[in-house]
Amino acid sequence: MDHPHASALQLEWATLQRDHERHETSALWIKFAAVGLAALAAVYALPLEEVAPLLLVTWVMEAMARTVQARLGERILKVETLIADDASPLAACQLHTEWLAGRPGAAGLLAEYARAALKPTVAFPHAFLLILQVCLALQGSPQV
Repeated sequence: MDHPHASALQLEWATLQRDHERHETSALWIKFAAVGLAALAAVYALPLEEVAPLLLVTWVMEAMARTVQARLGERILKVETLIADDASPLAACQLHTEWLAGRPGAAGLLAEYARAALKPTVAFPHAFLLILQVCLALQGSPQV
């Protein structure tokens, strides 16, 4: 590019990239919270029926954050293509307009969150922590 100043698309790319990385950090903090919650539950022998829903909530929260992050990633890739093609600055700042045009209904959004939750990078450590809590609950149950 011959322009000394950043174009609207370049500014959008920088903003989206920063937000994409912030979602990564948020997801990591959610994972830390889940680990901390599971550790506290183990130390204080909290009942599974109290801990499991909270661990599931952290899993869903991460899935939602990752879903938004994926949308940002899709737009980043599009913006990179637009920059490479020297597209008009009018193509910038269309994240929500484009997403709204293809927005799925409520069932589609829930399916999108579920797909995100089942990705290995999201499911870990949440599934492991839930299994651990079940094992701890079974270990503490009376012998028959």
